[in-house]
Amino acid sequence: MRRLNVAMIGGGFMGKAHALAYAAMPMFFWPAPALPVRKVAVDMNAELAATARDRFGFEESSGDWRSVIARSDIDIIDICTPNDSHAEIAIAAAAAGKHIICEKPLARTGPEARKMLDAVAGRPAIHMVAFNYRRVPAVALARKFIDEGRIGTITNFRGTYLSDWSADPDSPLSWRFQKSVAGSGAVGDIATHCLDFARYLVGEVAAVNAITKTYHKTRPIQSSGADQLGVGGDRAAPRGAVDVDDEVMTLMRFQNGAIGSIEATRNSYGRNNFLTFEIHGTKGSISFNYERRDELKVMFADDLVDARGFRTIYTGPAHPYGAALWPIPGLGIGYGETKIIECHDLCQAIMTGVQPSPNFEDGWRIAVIADAILASAESQTWVDCA
Repeated sequence: MRRLNVAMIGGGFMGKAHALAYAAMPMFFWPAPALPVRKVAVDMNAELAATARDRFGFEESSGDWRSVIARSDIDIIDICTPNDSHAEIAIAAAAAGKHIICEKPLARTGPEARKMLDAVAGRPAIHMVAFNYRRVPAVALARKFIDEGRIGTITNFRGTYLSDWSADPDSPLSWRFQKSVAGSGAVGDIATHCLDFARYLVGEVAAVNAITKTYHKTRPIQSSGADQLGVGGDRAAPRGAVDVDDEVMTLMRFQNGAIGSIEATRNSYGRNNFLTFEIHGTKGSISFNYERRDELKVMFADDLVDARGFRTIYTGPAHPYGAALWPIPGLGIGYGETKIIECHDLCQAIMTGVQPSPNFEDGWRIAVIADAILASAESQTWVDCA
């Protein structure tokens, strides 16, 4: 079985999730398409990199990502860094002929994402964007039902991503609140997951009409470089400016004639990771809530009249990816399993030579839509997503 040496750049929250996936994927998917080897952990300096190496089970560490990319024994470059470094790292990795997985959003803007797409265009190496929520078995099952025509022609998509980790005005000034690093706020950070669902399940978005809002204009400056989410900050600390959106609402028109909406906020007290979609069609409806990720609610128009209404399917071995997970429906999966599935699909793509989805083209298209949402919020008009 082929071994794929991984260099993971970034040792924070996402680094932990990716390292777990590399370790556990062959335990779930056996025989595995390939064996990912945790070869080099890379971070901002040698000390942080050594900590990531020891914590996440990598063989080596480095504070210099450029020298790691140049190594001939590295197969996969895994980008788990803040958004402002995605393009530089990915473009260098593409030039070195490496396979690439990059955390979402692919880039801060559409033009920046386009440079990344151009860098991998025409090259045999695999490229993937880590929109892992689409790999929840219930979401893949929704796609299966749609492809089978079970709900007919889609007429409407409604997506939400509500969380409260930044509702406290004294939450620290994470890089996620800084446009120069993040590109945008709720739009790029969480609404892009809804956009990935929309494109995956419904089709291309043609135009948007949006409104955005920033509720807290300043936040306490962090005392450490680590990304701190949902924790109280030091009220006595100096405060820095927030120049991104806290909340976004947008209407959407799809190229196939469907209509839809997305609401995303990081300021909704009481909501944790309320990522949902509801899709209506001419023959039925589908509803999903990530906080109940083992469940898919469906209603088919040809149900008997006295039995109409949403019913719940608990995903298990009979459903997408289910045979590799747990043997009992509803036994429960978590965030880690979505990353394990993502790792499997990445390794499988490398072994077959077939580009996975979402890849850099998907990431670029979502970045273009995100740009259109921000432009629409500023102009208060419909903006095309061409």
